[in-house]
Amino acid sequence: MTTLYWIIFATFIISLISFIGALVLFLKEKILDKILVFLVSFSAGALLGGAFLHLLPEAIISVGAESKTLLKVFLYLIFGFCLFFILENFIKWHHHHSTRHPEIMPFSYLVLVSDGLHNFIDGLVIAGSFLISFPIGVVTSLAVILHEIPQEIGDFAILIYGGVKKTKALLLNFLSAVMAILGGITGFFLLEKAGEGILFLLPFTAGSFIYIAASDLIPQIKEEKNIKKSLINFLVFLVGIALMLLIKS
Repeated sequence: MTTLYWIIFATFIISLISFIGALVLFLKEKILDKILVFLVSFSAGALLGGAFLHLLPEAIISVGAESKTLLKVFLYLIFGFCLFFILENFIKWHHHHSTRHPEIMPFSYLVLVSDGLHNFIDGLVIAGSFLISFPIGVVTSLAVILHEIPQEIGDFAILIYGGVKKTKALLLNFLSAVMAILGGITGFFLLEKAGEGILFLLPFTAGSFIYIAASDLIPQIKEEKNIKKSLINFLVFLVGIALMLLIKS
């Protein structure tokens, strides 16, 4: 049951990150925007690093070098990438990393529902990762945490702008985040019986990480017009990749 305890611990930490949205209450918008840009850059690098330096190599090693088996790995990767594309476009699953989106105010509660689904799936993925190996579980959890920080700040801001009271917004955001724990526990009991079948989660998760980084995070980094700031953002992006490389070694 030690693995279950680690799954619960990791998803609980991720749930607590929902309270980081309270930073919106204490920081000026200009300062918050600067912090968010760095967080977005760092998490984009960490997500790509986690996908290409940990999840994909582990999946390839696990399934062997046969061409047909390797093909399945990359098909699962494409499936993860495409599924997140569908979710974002047809279920209004948006990863908001900025406080500058007033046009989405009417969708505040929709964001909570979709974020709850997102967190539940994160829990499933983390459970599957820990069931494969402890190091993979740690890397996956860390990548999810780094991605959740700017997202939770943005989600909290959306609720405030949508007319939700501050204390209620914190509570609702936390309840949405707790779905990660439920997903983790569900994943443990369901995926443990799947045996080697859970290996598909490695390339699937890699595909989802690549989609989030390439489709949601990097475009926001590219919005920066100042060359000096763009260079700094790129360096922070590389730091995110380097962190995953250090964990690998």
